[in-house]
Amino acid sequence: MTPDTLTLYHSPASPNSRRVRILLAEKGLKVPLVAVDLGKGEQSSEAYRAINPRRMVPTLVLEDGTAIGEVPAIMRYLDEAFPEKLLLGATPKDKGLIAMWERRAELEGFAAVMEGVRNRIAALKGRAIAGPHDYEQIPALVERSALRVKNFFADLNERLAQVPFVAGERYSAADITALVTVDFAKALELSVSADHAALKRWYEIVSSRPSAAA
Repeated sequence: MTPDTLTLYHSPASPNSRRVRILLAEKGLKVPLVAVDLGKGEQSSEAYRAINPRRMVPTLVLEDGTAIGEVPAIMRYLDEAFPEKLLLGATPKDKGLIAMWERRAELEGFAAVMEGVRNRIAALKGRAIAGPHDYEQIPALVERSALRVKNFFADLNERLAQVPFVAGERYSAADITALVTVDFAKALELSVSADHAALKRWYEIVSSRPSAAA
């Protein structure tokens, strides 16, 4: 198996898709990309629902037609299938720590931004939660989401005052999710405050990596 036998269905503007594209860039993998136009509703088309019934991006399709959805699952597959540069850890200890910190970044940061965005943007009316079912927006959740993101930034700043990268001494998938979260938060008009010196230092380093432009 080679990277060119895979296909990644993604959206250029999707933060979740960007997480996978950054991982691919870090690993030096050239995987064919197929864009799904979310603005035109292509994720709900019959053709795409046959690939991913949950109507979400990204989706990685293997050579045998197997479709893998959900960013952590795609990351795990790619890291294990192409282990030349591991971003999810090489030892049981590293794997556990990276999984823990990546999960925290996703739940406490990324998911908080997503909640705010999906309950705020008019174009997502009736689609407040991504997936196969429709849910109405709850505008009151936007304020809570902003508070959650601010708390995430404060907690991440405290963590990065102790270590150079989110999961410890080396760049990992946890940094990818945290970086995308910080950039995604701009959709809620939230950015890293000047008093979060450690977070700003880390952000300057990880956002300057070539992969960040993926």
